[in-house]
Amino acid sequence: MERRRILCAVSGGIAAYKTPELVRGLVRSGFDVRCAITASAARFVAPLALETVSGHRVRADLFDRAEEGEIDHIALADWAELVVVAPATANLLARMAIGMADDLVTTLLLATRAPLLVAPAMNVNMWRHPATRGNVEVLGRRGVRFIGPESGALACGWEGEGRMAEPARIVAEVTLALGPRTLAGERVVVTAGGTREPVDPVRSLTNRSSGKMGFAIAAEAARRGAEVVLVAGPSALPTPPGIRRIDVQTALEMRDAVLGEWPSARIVVMAAAVADFRPADRALQKIKKEDLPEGAAPSIALVRNPDILAEISALPRDGRVVVGFAAESHDVLDSARRKLERKGCDLIVANDISREQGGFDSDRNAVAFVWPGGPVEELALLPKTEVAAQLWDRIEKRLGALPRDAGAEPSAGASR
Repeated sequence: MERRRILCAVSGGIAAYKTPELVRGLVRSGFDVRCAITASAARFVAPLALETVSGHRVRADLFDRAEEGEIDHIALADWAELVVVAPATANLLARMAIGMADDLVTTLLLATRAPLLVAPAMNVNMWRHPATRGNVEVLGRRGVRFIGPESGALACGWEGEGRMAEPARIVAEVTLALGPRTLAGERVVVTAGGTREPVDPVRSLTNRSSGKMGFAIAAEAARRGAEVVLVAGPSALPTPPGIRRIDVQTALEMRDAVLGEWPSARIVVMAAAVADFRPADRALQKIKKEDLPEGAAPSIALVRNPDILAEISALPRDGRVVVGFAAESHDVLDSARRKLERKGCDLIVANDISREQGGFDSDRNAVAFVWPGGPVEELALLPKTEVAAQLWDRIEKRLGALPRDAGAEPSAGASR
């Protein structure tokens, strides 16, 4: 398969030292990357470093005969499917805003018809200056997309906005921008992570779910162009680009969030590990062992949590697709078949948590797709990102066999 083509334009800021890491991340993600740098950028990052990680000669001079003989600057501008400007200094933003073409980078940016993704990096006062804010507004009206800057300690000693977005975040944004768009127009709800059921202000009942599988599923849906809502239990994982996130703690909160998004969703993937039980009564103060008889332990009465998957599966579907997950340590396929029958959803993804290098906290998973009527597709141990892609391939196939009108209305808070 032909690799998607990225032009990385680098201007002269201290953040340019991060650019080789960015280029390496793009290449590892399967992109063909070429680099063009300003004269100032060459003071902060060695062209040889960029050539090494990209596999291509770095362009630096608009009038270099050797470079123009290899690929002229207009051909390079036409070659790119997406241009990433990282870092983008205040000076470069100003030159872009007024349409200057006085070096190779600005000429490429003016000549290309590819979308521009710009990662600013500068002193906080420069970023906040009305001139810079005006330039950003001008470029935004022209369709330029900005990522960052982020806040933190700056190289100049100041604290505040001005740090270039981290390379991993830029790679994720590029992947999102160049996704296949096969789910464009679809609205998706994904649940992820475990729930936390409080016992007292300090303790809770929870499980080992990291949320990585659900987050990967949400990210892949967004990459394919869907409008995605991620309902996440307690998790330190960053929100994937292009996703609206709703953070919840308990199973009851997750139920309310899912039912609130149900009317606007055509696809619901319940990847969260929802607690089956919660304490019947939550202690308002910490339960202390010294308040109990010697050697005694507190007795915690439990009540059932609502079965969110069964509840939404029982609602009128109108062409919707509902997918559940089953994390099992033994009798994996039989347990998944029974769960599929009980829940009434369209597909159960059976997750064998007993496998080495898979399951909880791992970046890999061994799953099987269990369909109504008995068919089972077992996958090898794969990265969770690949499991997510395989799942969406099958959901898309299922969608193709269903009526398009799911009766869904856009949710009030939906945004990309």
